[in-house]
Amino acid sequence: MSEEQRAGTSRLNLWLMAAVTLLPMVAAYALFHFGRPGAFTNYGQLLPPAPIADHGLRQADSSEFKFDALKGKWVLLMVDSGACDAFCQRKLYQMRQVRLTQGKDMERIERTWLIEDDVRPSSELAAEYEGTRMLSARGSETLSRLPADRSVRDHIYIVDPLGNLMMRYPRDADPSKMKKDLTRLLRVSAVG
Repeated sequence: MSEEQRAGTSRLNLWLMAAVTLLPMVAAYALFHFGRPGAFTNYGQLLPPAPIADHGLRQADSSEFKFDALKGKWVLLMVDSGACDAFCQRKLYQMRQVRLTQGKDMERIERTWLIEDDVRPSSELAAEYEGTRMLSARGSETLSRLPADRSVRDHIYIVDPLGNLMMRYPRDADPSKMKKDLTRLLRVSAVG
């Protein structure tokens, strides 16, 4: 190989190494500025993550409840009267069914109902939605700190495993879209 051919091969190798080195940076820059998705894939409205207030919450036995007891679990949370009208029952049903659709991951999800008045749910309702934590929240700071468009009763909220309120669903939310959101959250937060 002549001296001129070796010099050409060396220059070619130098350009190839420079391209291999710079290509990831150029691709990252292009994706960042030109490749952003047009829409989010989540159905629920993301909220600025904030620790959920749990002051003044009481369990059925009148003992104090702290959300720390649910650390490590995703929590579906709703607020309503203990009298529980048809809309309230629909939310309870949705939370139960969305949890059940998660299969083996359903154990990573808790359901919580904050009862905003002094009315105790009927024993039939409590039996039908067994496993849902029914907490007395009348006068609790928690109710005033839940973000809502019109009423906290309109929404189903999600609390992450660290105890942060992070998402809410609109009134009459589509359960299949809620399921997809929850499936994604469980997948990306899977341990191991």
